[in-house]
Amino acid sequence: MIRPSEATAGAPIEVEGRYFDGVSARAHPVTLRLDDRFRVSGPDVARDWNLLDLRAAVSVPPLMRIGPADEPARVEFSDATLAAALAARCPDLHLREGSGGTVRLVLWSLAAGLSVLLVAVFGVPQIAGLLAPLVPDAAESRLGAVAEPQVLRFLGDPPACAEPAGREALDKLVGRLVAAGQAEGSLPPALAVSVRRHGMANAFALPGARVIVLSSLITRARSADEAAAVLAHELGHVRRRDPTRSLIRASGTSFLLSLVLGDLTGSTIIIALGDAVLSAGYSRDAERAADAYAVDLMTRAGGNGAALADILERIAKDKHDGKSDVLDLLRSHPFTRERAAAIRAQAGPAAPERQILSGAAWTALQGICGAGSTRAEP
Repeated sequence: MIRPSEATAGAPIEVEGRYFDGVSARAHPVTLRLDDRFRVSGPDVARDWNLLDLRAAVSVPPLMRIGPADEPARVEFSDATLAAALAARCPDLHLREGSGGTVRLVLWSLAAGLSVLLVAVFGVPQIAGLLAPLVPDAAESRLGAVAEPQVLRFLGDPPACAEPAGREALDKLVGRLVAAGQAEGSLPPALAVSVRRHGMANAFALPGARVIVLSSLITRARSADEAAAVLAHELGHVRRRDPTRSLIRASGTSFLLSLVLGDLTGSTIIIALGDAVLSAGYSRDAERAADAYAVDLMTRAGGNGAALADILERIAKDKHDGKSDVLDLLRSHPFTRERAAAIRAQAGPAAPERQILSGAAWTALQGICGAGSTRAEP
């Protein structure tokens, strides 16, 4: 038997518990092990959490409910020894938002409650822009974590592309863009970018600083700068929190009530998000702002910002030539000659001389989906 003193001193502890994925209400029986990490294992469950990330939810002793701060997943158990050990080894276990965060949450709750009344008068589209900045970061992060698998389900559960050399090239590219964006503090540090094998040429920004790139976009790109410029454009939407605005517009009062009540996993919200991400476009002002941000970000990162106009113009030309299989990007990002001209004017005449990745890194990125990856069309 492990004595409490041993538990707090670092001896491994193993007990039985229940795991909830945050998407459904199903409880999964699991084994919980605490050593230098917090490990959750069971049939179809294998999680490994950093102790610094763990937070305890409100519960009635001896029941304890914990999980990472930025994920909806949670585990429950009723073992006092494990509870004491976690309290000793996890410095932020019972961390709550500070006074500033509390004030913000109170203000958001008041705004959200009032907005339900205003919807009938002014309509959601008009107030979505005002409400999105008030959504707490923690709530938006949880929403993104819950929604991403649902969006992938809408897309047919495309497999993740993670060929090591390609993933390394993608991480290098994302790192350069984030470093350039951090110069003005414009990008969240928890940005997550993934590539999925899919025949649609597109990229999507989700709430909670998540971006999904579909592999056909990389296939269609003729250079690393073209792929990077589209990614930078999506980061512009992340910076402005446009995905959350779209979600509020798509789901209306359902989103507002769910956020106030703390339930971000309802089917109405998830379905609304799928519609907002996969079919609903952004406003012209949002697209222009994302274009401008992308060009600035590419320039700061040493890349060719004008490449955004290049790839969008080529896809627009394919549209006029009747190649309907490459129109996906234009469905969610309508393109015009005026946008192309603005992008090139901002990028400057020297933009084509810049290159964000080496030829070897671009080749690796093109092969991120492994065997069967295709190259750009001539």
